[in-house]
Amino acid sequence: MTRRVWVDAASQVFFSLGPGFGVLLAFASYNEFHNNVYRDALITSAVNSATSFLSGFVIFAVIGYMAHEASGNVKDIAAEGPGLIFIVYPEAIATMPGAPFFAVMFFLMLLTLGLDSSFGGSEAIITALSDEYPLIKRNREIFVALLFTLYFIIGLTSCTQGGAYVVNFLDTYAAGYSILFAVFCEAIAVSWIYGIKRFSNDIKEMLGFEVGIWWKFCWTCVAPLFIMTIIVYGLISYQPLVYQGYKYPDWANIAGLCLAASSVLCIPVIGIYQIIITPGTLAQRLQILITPIVTERRGDAEKMDPTVTSDAMNAKLNRCEPIDV
Repeated sequence: MTRRVWVDAASQVFFSLGPGFGVLLAFASYNEFHNNVYRDALITSAVNSATSFLSGFVIFAVIGYMAHEASGNVKDIAAEGPGLIFIVYPEAIATMPGAPFFAVMFFLMLLTLGLDSSFGGSEAIITALSDEYPLIKRNREIFVALLFTLYFIIGLTSCTQGGAYVVNFLDTYAAGYSILFAVFCEAIAVSWIYGIKRFSNDIKEMLGFEVGIWWKFCWTCVAPLFIMTIIVYGLISYQPLVYQGYKYPDWANIAGLCLAASSVLCIPVIGIYQIIITPGTLAQRLQILITPIVTERRGDAEKMDPTVTSDAMNAKLNRCEPIDV
């Protein structure tokens, strides 16, 4: 149970901050080059942590109040997911003075939180695909309409009698371990493959000052080790899905594992595909693929590093030579 709590806590941090969903990348792509991302990162993390602490105090205060009113134990009142939001909280609000007002405020808060999360996640998809495919960029409004229509159709399943079980199924398998694995690969790619020195130099070029050694240590060691530890602990304590005493059938757990693997496998599958299509021996292919193409920017002009121009790169690829950066 303790391992599961740590996995849920880590997943919640990634849900609220959104580092593995592409939300931060999508929003940051609209920033000016010299925007103070260091300050923004600190403010975002601090606000997110403070909000989480506040939510914890509010949740346990309400649960304790309900347990006191029912003359029972907290473990008998505590619930998670839809049960907490749509059963425990409304019951607590109904006993408060001015219950109608607080009920309206509470559900308006839920509505705005849901819309905010949906807009952020959708912007990551829309921005990424619009930048990659000009056809989508030219027809952005149509693409957004189709995307939210898909959201609506999928969301209808959570409004059925078994909707709570669908939500719990997706919450467990769709973005649990898969998002942790994706962020782990991002940390390794940035800190060890692209290189912490290059990454620090990029930040220095943007901000005008170099980040401290503590942040470099966190990026290279603390973050990958912490994420991998959470993943391993979670997998060791894996148990078939259960929700409010109902045990999901075996086919549901298999489908959930396949759903989680569908996003995780994208990383090794694309890696293997790139190794296959790259010419040269295996060692040469790996060296070419893990050698970053550095883009230098000075002032308002952006240019490729002369050591890795497109012509030089293509020539080296054709001769199966590694690219020096």
